[in-house]
Amino acid sequence: MSHDHDPVLLPTAAQTEAALNPPPGRNGGDLVVETLAGLGATTVFGLPGQHALGMFDALGRSTLRYVGLRVENNAGFAADAYGRITGEAAPLLLSTGPGALTSLAALQEAAAASAPVLAIGSQIPAAGLGGGRHGYLHELPDQAASFRGVVKSVHTVRTQSQIPSAVAAAWKSALTAPHGPVWVEIPQDVLLAPTPLPVVTAPDAIPEDLAPRPELTALAAHLLSTAARPAVIAGGGVVRADAAGKLRLLAEKLDAPVVTTFGGKGAFPWKHPLSLQSWLEDRHTTDFLEDADVLLVVGSGLGELSSNYHTFAPRGRVIQIEADLGKLESNHPALGIHADARLALGALLDTVTARTDPMAPERVRALLARVAERLAAQELTLEQRLLDSVRRALPDGSPSFWDMTILAYWAWSAFDPRGTNTMHSAQGAGGLGYGFPAALGAAAADPTRPVLAVSGDGGALYSIAELATARQYDLDVTWLIVDDGGYGILREYMTDAFGRPTGTELTRPDFVALAESFGVPGVRTAPETLREDLAKALSEPGPSVVVLPAVLRMFAPTHLG
Repeated sequence: MSHDHDPVLLPTAAQTEAALNPPPGRNGGDLVVETLAGLGATTVFGLPGQHALGMFDALGRSTLRYVGLRVENNAGFAADAYGRITGEAAPLLLSTGPGALTSLAALQEAAAASAPVLAIGSQIPAAGLGGGRHGYLHELPDQAASFRGVVKSVHTVRTQSQIPSAVAAAWKSALTAPHGPVWVEIPQDVLLAPTPLPVVTAPDAIPEDLAPRPELTALAAHLLSTAARPAVIAGGGVVRADAAGKLRLLAEKLDAPVVTTFGGKGAFPWKHPLSLQSWLEDRHTTDFLEDADVLLVVGSGLGELSSNYHTFAPRGRVIQIEADLGKLESNHPALGIHADARLALGALLDTVTARTDPMAPERVRALLARVAERLAAQELTLEQRLLDSVRRALPDGSPSFWDMTILAYWAWSAFDPRGTNTMHSAQGAGGLGYGFPAALGAAAADPTRPVLAVSGDGGALYSIAELATARQYDLDVTWLIVDDGGYGILREYMTDAFGRPTGTELTRPDFVALAESFGVPGVRTAPETLREDLAKALSEPGPSVVVLPAVLRMFAPTHLG
């Protein structure tokens, strides 16, 4: 019996010569940056540290662009945003111990949002690995253990020959659906030692496709084609998979109304006749979705925010398409389809039978009118006017990055992103300090359009140091800081729950003067002039700060009774 074998690619004479005579002066760090360049990386983020100097030394001999931030967690947020904007795995270079651990909150957000980040950190010398107490600087008994519950995969290197394979495997993991952050760690001495190994070229790290099972999509197509009142919840998985176009075609083929989750903003056009927009924290929307006889959930785990704080109780059949196996049917029984959103929606498009429902747009209009009536009864004119001013000032197609602040909570439900991959926030993990450093990462990814960051004064203080980064690299980010003198949403929560707030009031700086001390122009605005001042700042190149003193309120919740 004969067997076919894959062809073996033999090295050329030039490749053999290069392998036998590698350029002098290289170390283990060169193997890292050569592998990254071979994988297609062009920009890396990070912060140098003593154990990681081998990598940073090698950066000086490479073609990779380095964007250095002032705090490791902020560097992680920048890499997260770069990954969201480009779809590439953004390299994040860190040092051992404190440097590595400071990035964990950012990596948790990347994991929650399925943003690809390739974090590469140093380790204590290889002789100290294994959990003994050797007394090395930055030593932890098991540094990787700190990352295992946060990232998709952990890769530990012990010798130089393992570096290309470990980095390539991590890259593949980060970009295989569901995307996410990964962790590679390399001992200090391995990075510093001269290397006799040849230059790394074109490592093989093609992400694997996560295709749906055809019998499951066939059943799903039948259920959707024969439904009387189908509806769709579109989550962040649609955006990460670049599947918004397929979702729109499917919704139009089925005449199915679509609501987007807060992480899925932009997955469906805001002004489309079938768009329920993003009013998930609204009982009218919850009732509408519960009334669907077939509910298609794409790229969402129906977690706390997407289920109106777990008050959503579907009465119809649920179909859930989800790349993250841990989220599949974790909150509601469903026809679970473990697949990348783009591939699964493509399969449904090919197999559903078109249906028409002339009343679907009218039902959508009626729902949005009820939402508007509820808001109108709460005297929230200031909040709605501010959000409208931001939308009018921000050019279409420009990305925005929102910190955990009251105006952002409004934006989750009420902001029209005007694009598929344009609005991003930290609502996945919910940590403060995301907006501005993430916007810097987006500006590094695409310098052709201005980027907006939105923070409260409390969140802004997490990342003030990055004004130096914005100025150093001349990144085109306008930072809107809503200054209410404290942690506004926590003040509101505590007042509602206990009658008074504790620990929420803040002494804050003069943000305009502080920005100008970094060489970044700043302006103090008011609700009446916000649109004009923000538009002017966005139209001028380079970083800028716009400070809005204002105390905002949230709309009343609908999940409490």
